[in-house]
Order: sequence, then C-alpha cells, then structure tokens
Amino acid sequence: MSLESKISLLVYQDDADRHKKKFRMSTSVRRACTSTLWRATKLRAICSSTVTQESASAAAKVNNARAGDRTLIQECRAISSNSWWPHGRSAFSTFTEMKDAGEKDRVKVKGMLTVDKLKQLVGLDEIDTVVVGVTDCYGRLVGKRFTADFFLESGVDDGTHACSYLLATDIDMEPVPGYKFANWESGYGDIHLVPDLRTLRIASWLEKTAFVLCDVVDDETHALAPHAPRSILKKQVEEAEKEGSYVCKAASELEYFLYQQNFEEAKEKNYSALKPVGWHREDYHILQGTREEFFNGPARRHLDASGVPVENSKGEFGLGQHELNVKYAEVLEMADRHVVYKQCLKELADQLGVSVTFMAKPHVDQPGSSSHLHMSLQRKDGTPVFPGDYKLGATSCSDEFRWFLGGWMKHTPELMVFYAPNVNSYKRFVSGSWAPTQLVWSRDNRTAPFRIIGSGKSLRIECRLPGADCNPYLAFAAALASGLDGIRNRTEPPEHFQGDVYKATDQLRVPQSLGEAVELFEKSEFAKTMLGEDVHHHYTHFFKTEHQGYLQAVTDWERNRYFEQI
Repeated sequence: MSLESKISLLVYQDDADRHKKKFRMSTSVRRACTSTLWRATKLRAICSSTVTQESASAAAKVNNARAGDRTLIQECRAISSNSWWPHGRSAFSTFTEMKDAGEKDRVKVKGMLTVDKLKQLVGLDEIDTVVVGVTDCYGRLVGKRFTADFFLESGVDDGTHACSYLLATDIDMEPVPGYKFANWESGYGDIHLVPDLRTLRIASWLEKTAFVLCDVVDDETHALAPHAPRSILKKQVEEAEKEGSYVCKAASELEYFLYQQNFEEAKEKNYSALKPVGWHREDYHILQGTREEFFNGPARRHLDASGVPVENSKGEFGLGQHELNVKYAEVLEMADRHVVYKQCLKELADQLGVSVTFMAKPHVDQPGSSSHLHMSLQRKDGTPVFPGDYKLGATSCSDEFRWFLGGWMKHTPELMVFYAPNVNSYKRFVSGSWAPTQLVWSRDNRTAPFRIIGSGKSLRIECRLPGADCNPYLAFAAALASGLDGIRNRTEPPEHFQGDVYKATDQLRVPQSLGEAVELFEKSEFAKTMLGEDVHHHYTHFFKTEHQGYLQAVTDWERNRYFEQI
C-alpha cells in the first residue's frame, strides 16, 4: 500500500483509542488541506513526488505507528515542507554550490545555474526538465517545457520559437485584431525565444526542474524585439549606461491574499465569498503569520533555493494578506526575480490546495495589494549617485537625486498604465487605505506615493503607486525612463509635502480609471519617445482593448443594484 493510501486510511478511520473521535491534524497540515478531509489532490501535493527512496521508510513508520498521531504529523510535516530529496538531499539545499570541473568560482546566489552545472545535475538525474519562459504583456509567464537533455543539445544555443500572438492576445488567450506586430493578415508567425542563461536556475518547487527566462529576438536582425516587456526594460538599462554610466538598483515589495479554497473551487464560486486563510488583521501579527507558515514558509525556502534571495515575510493589513520581500538587485535581475516569485507562489498554492491572488483590489472592504518599487542609482564602480549635500526638505541628496525624483513624478500620469495596468488597479486608490491618491513626495510618509527613505548609501525613492498586478518590466522601465529624463532635463520636483496627503485638496490626483490613464498614455509624446511609435501603438491598443472589455461586461454590482429595483 502506498504512503498516500496509508495516511488516508489513518485519517478516515475511527480510532477506538480516541473513542471514535475524528483524527485531529496539526495546524500546518490542516491549513494545507483547508478542511478536516484529506482529498486526494491535496494529499498528493503534500506527499510530494520528490519523496522517492525515503517514502518506503516513511510508510513503514506510519504503518507501525498504532497510536498514529504524533508520528503521522511529524512525517506529514516533513513531507509538506518538501524536506526530502533523492540521494538524501534537501530540496532546499544549494545544488549550485557543487563545483564543476574546471570552474573556479561558485555561483554566488543560491539556486542559480551555469550550463555546466545543469549538465552535472542532468547527469545525476536530479534535473530532467527545463521550463523556458517569457512574460506576455500582462506579465504572465508563457513558454515551453523542454526535456533537459534536449535543452542542452539544442535550446542553449538555438533557443526556441513560439507563436507571435503571445504578445497580441487578451487574458483569455483570444487573438485580438488591430495589432501591427501580429495579426491574421501576417499569419501569426513565430517569435524567437532566446534563453538568457544568466537567469538559469533551479525551480525547487517543481520536481527535477530548472527554469530560464528568455528574450524575444528578431530572427532576421537578431536584435531584441522591441514589443516584449523585457526588451523595453533592457532598453532603459542601456539608456542609463549611456546617460551617466548609471547602474539602477531596485526592489519590489509584493503583497498577496491567500484563500482556503483551491483555484478550481475559487473558479466554481466565481471568485466570490472565498474564505481567507486568516481571520484577524495580520499586519506584523506573529500568531496569524504562524498559522500561514504552511504556505509562506515553503514559499520563502523555495524562492531562496531558486535564485530569489528572500529577506523576510510578514502579515499585511488585510485578512489573509501577506507580504514577502526579496533582496534588491540590479533592476533587470529584480524584475526577473519578481516574475519567478509570482510563478512560484501560484504553483505552490496549486500544490497545497489553496489559492493566492495578486489582484490589486480583490475586496471592497479590504485594502489592496501593492508592489511598491524602490530605486536608486550607482556608478559602475559601485559609488552611490543619490547621496549629496543638497538640502531637499529634510533630505541631504545629490542633484541627480532631486532631478530623478522630479522626472519620475512629472511623467507618472502619462505612464500610469505601466504602474496600474488593469481596470481593477484603480479600485485600490482609496483615501485612508494605505494606497496613494495624490501625486506628491514626502519624507518617510506612507500617505504619499513618492516616499523618500534612507540616507547616505541607502538613500532611495519608494514609489507606492504600483499594485501587485503590475508587469514589473514595464513598471521599472517607466520609472527608470522618467528618472533619466529628469536628470537629462534637470527637472525639479514639486515642494516637499508634510502631513496627511489624504486630506490635501490642492494636489494633482492619481488618474481615477484605466480609461483616463489610457487617454493620457495615448497622447503622451514622452511615451512615444521612450517606446518608439510602433511599440507605443502596440501598448495603446493593448490597454484600450482591456478597458473596452470591461465597458462591455455586465458585473455582479450591476445585477445586485438594478435587477429588482430598477
């Protein structure tokens, strides 16, 4: 009998020693199951297939434990934390710290791979699959799964091809007419996906799997396809180098809501009346955070083992809302980490039989989920650019700092679609909700969209506008392009704001809807210069299509309000 079957029997059977009372699971196991019944799909997620050679030993322990409870809980905790791995390894151990023949240095970040290291792991039968991915305009990962052998044989040098409609589709994967880049008239030809081997990493949350992000490259010119989100950010990274040999350092603070229903159940309920994993406001709340460790603990460990170094996680203001922060990096690497982070958490939730959302505002009566952006500049030699002697309010800074801030703020309204890309994004900007409503800057003030924090080498700008639904490549590209334009044109920021921004009545407000933001973006000469006219047209059409879909939809709000009363 399999380990899964034995655990199922112990869970369902009446225990005479307990006077036929139901088996009581540990909190971590119960949360993973989200009910007192262990359904097969959820149990399979906990009893991970990575439990290979050790599973027989674990099954024997469970079978021999007549009292059952303590041993079963210990074994299930071990399995649910994915702590076993073939050859006695931990799934969270650093495979990349093994030395390749002839390689002098180890990969500095845990979980990152070189091609030689990948070959070694494939030879040890510890990797047999490579996920090859690229983000679409929404920021979702799309791509292919390669057998590891074929990736090494062909994918490393040649990449792969995919249908061009991936950058010209709606969220339901329906081809959308009106794009110049890809359409029925052109036959929806191929785009060339070229792996950026600097992003090659272990995907520790998946069995025997590595992961690599790709650039979209033109087959004829071999240049980056300018419509791809990653290409747009790479262009701004190059602009920073040209402008002043600048290197942009960045971080994004992602928040998310966690629910007891799995994704299938959530869909069946039309994503309504979902039960959050938390039932208290959990902002910095250790007890409630502990109750959610069945998910957030493995998330931290998997990310840390997969080239996404984690700093910490904490409860957020909403019920079942959490924040997990990863270490800052150069801006392109940070955007890559952001994408891997979201994919990891979605797939981990799927495995554990729960669901997670990165919607900007999933509930009317709860705060939204943000993705605050932190940015600073340094020279190639590591010298920070932002510290200086100029007094900007209470902040000592350089001229470049204040000009970067001025440019970022100046171009925010016309690039708002890159910070708030969806209809739902604008529901988050509510007074008193921890989300900004007016465009000001202030020193360490969480009511302001531009919050200046740190000093000296740590001086940086935090932009609190983006929601968790932003495409990180586009959001970082918009911020960097705006800041560089500010330095180029010596753009002064507005006056320092002090006090509660929500009570201000004379400040420029944040755009109130996607429709308003798209209109500003379409008319923006700066956006055309930043992107090029063809790419500007592409994203104007993309955001207009998203907004038009909303305008044509009939919502639950309308039915609840008008069905009977009108």
